[in-house]
Amino acid sequence: MNESLYTSVQYLKGIGPKKAKALQKVGIRTIEDLLYYFPRRYEDRTNLLPIASLKEHQTYTIKAKVLVKSQRQSLKRRGFNILEVVVGDDTGKIFCVWFNQPYLKDYFKIGQTLILYGKIERYAGRLQMNSPEFEIISEESDTKPQTGSQESLHTGRLVSVYTLPEGITQRSFRQIIKNTLDTYLSQLNDFLPYDIRAKNNLFNLAKSLINIHFPQSLEFQKEAYRRLSFEEFFIFQLPLALRKLRKKDRPGIAHQIEGELVEDFIANLPFQLTQAQKRVFGEIKSDMARPQPMQRLLQGDVSSGKTVVATLASLVAIQGGYQAVFMVPTEILARQHYEKINSQSRGKISIGLLTSSLSEKAKKMIYQETKEGRLQLVIGTHALLEKAVKFKNLGLVVIDEQHKFGVGQRALLPQKGNNPDVLIMTATPIPRTLAITLYGDLDISVIDELPYGRRPIKTLHFSFKQRQKAYEIVREQLKKGFQAYVIYPVIEESYDLDMMGLKSVYEELGQSELRGFNLGLIHGRLRQREQDEIMLRFKNKEIQCLVSTTVLEVGIDVPETTCMVIEYAERFGLSQLHQLRGRVGRAGFESYCILISDVLTPEARARIEAMLNYHDGFRIAEEDLRIRGPGEFFGSRQHGLSELKIANPLTQLQLLKKAKEEATRLVRFDPNLEMRQNVLLKEKLLQRFPEYERLIVVG
Repeated sequence: MNESLYTSVQYLKGIGPKKAKALQKVGIRTIEDLLYYFPRRYEDRTNLLPIASLKEHQTYTIKAKVLVKSQRQSLKRRGFNILEVVVGDDTGKIFCVWFNQPYLKDYFKIGQTLILYGKIERYAGRLQMNSPEFEIISEESDTKPQTGSQESLHTGRLVSVYTLPEGITQRSFRQIIKNTLDTYLSQLNDFLPYDIRAKNNLFNLAKSLINIHFPQSLEFQKEAYRRLSFEEFFIFQLPLALRKLRKKDRPGIAHQIEGELVEDFIANLPFQLTQAQKRVFGEIKSDMARPQPMQRLLQGDVSSGKTVVATLASLVAIQGGYQAVFMVPTEILARQHYEKINSQSRGKISIGLLTSSLSEKAKKMIYQETKEGRLQLVIGTHALLEKAVKFKNLGLVVIDEQHKFGVGQRALLPQKGNNPDVLIMTATPIPRTLAITLYGDLDISVIDELPYGRRPIKTLHFSFKQRQKAYEIVREQLKKGFQAYVIYPVIEESYDLDMMGLKSVYEELGQSELRGFNLGLIHGRLRQREQDEIMLRFKNKEIQCLVSTTVLEVGIDVPETTCMVIEYAERFGLSQLHQLRGRVGRAGFESYCILISDVLTPEARARIEAMLNYHDGFRIAEEDLRIRGPGEFFGSRQHGLSELKIANPLTQLQLLKKAKEEATRLVRFDPNLEMRQNVLLKEKLLQRFPEYERLIVVG
């Protein structure tokens, strides 16, 4: 393995400590991170369109000269600055507008040539580009870009565009990538075995990285994308194939599936289990009765009752003398599960709560009681993965909202026991064929039925002009003694989006639409203790309406909340909107999800219509995938599969299947990756997933 690739980017030409710190924000720390930081899109600058041919609602790249620039204050918003630059070519001129970025005025000079990329909109009867991306180019290099010249990175070709932190321009970043490729490309070792590359007609690594950043042509870019996607799928599938191979030979726990603890719990539930819950629990019990480790994925829509099924599985393990552990992504959710299961189990089992916000003294007590076996069920967050957490006799691992955890993370917790059973849960439905391919090491169960007594949530859409009418519904619900949520997409004020910040919205609602009601404010930047205090006050009805960001997306359960308003609903993905909607209507009362939105692109309009028409999570997921594709559905920011930076599981399903076949074939012939052609692959796998060392070396 070439150690120089893991050197900090700080030492590269053109970076230094300040830019290195900025790059860390987008996950770039080493030279390898930089080479694998892929463009988010490409601009075809070989065919720049004349201004006269531009059409409304379309996105274009143009080349034009700065003719006029001016700066003014908004008449609507005090202190809001608007910069207007008129640019033109031989065919016409167009306005380019930037909001509250006065420093940009000094960037532009009359007569300067710009490359601009943006969407054309109509405002006050004229066409304009709002906040376009831009680059300043020199006339000399622009008129005749030479192959291999520095300027040929930016003009006259298919040009890469990246998501970059503040302070780093597209132009400088492309130059950094080019310099890095020139210096380190010869040092790259292609870890994909040659026979796999040859059999699947894949580019080598060097050719792929050159053509993903600086495509020689669209065809070469596609082949580079195919190779790098295969690579990601293959590395993703290899641990799964290894684990599936080992699973056949590993002895597991044959649990005692019948017992008073489970029967007593079911008998004292304040509701009846649905047929779907009974069926899935039956599948889990069958697995747990066998002397091989269970590996099961439980899919279920929002509010379908997955937690109850997981609790029953935990009780199966506990009644046989084993411990169970329940890992969830947030402290709010961990505390909620702890309180709910504690209440439902009526003191029959000992339960502990472990989160990072606990005091060191409290943590040490949990560690000790877990190690000694005095805690039968431990519920917690990522804090459960700490080395200090040891179990006396771990029999079951439950991982909730698994898409919030990486493949590597979900492998760590079971290693704290001697081949315990594993139940992984998700409320993000995935089409079954794709789930089988992605999670080939898991059996799959689906809860496809809502609990008895649940009513469909009334989903309504209002424009911002109708906002008063929307909040009339909220006021009526609050007057009846119910509670409500208001969800807002940003914490800080956004000048680019012309949106207030969360705190401003909270204050405005308290003085206008929801005056006289007790409001609370919560978001992810608050300290955990503050979040917990606010949620407790909300649960105790001291707060009637909670104004929040999407921190409430996962698993919050306050039964008498019957109304949710989502402002700027077009800013959210469809599956995320559905997850949020699932926070209301959890106790059988008539409930409302109110979407407030004005700016409706065709995609946003399709999402709103899907929310109005469908309530089933699997149907919502299908629509989400159809409308926006898996980039949003599987994106690391929102839905997980963060191991995949470039590969797209839905549109490249055949390539994913091929990578799975190759991974399965390879581990069958060389399970410890000891053959000469697999040495570099083994190094790459362990660098990516260090926790698999035991699986590969020890088996």
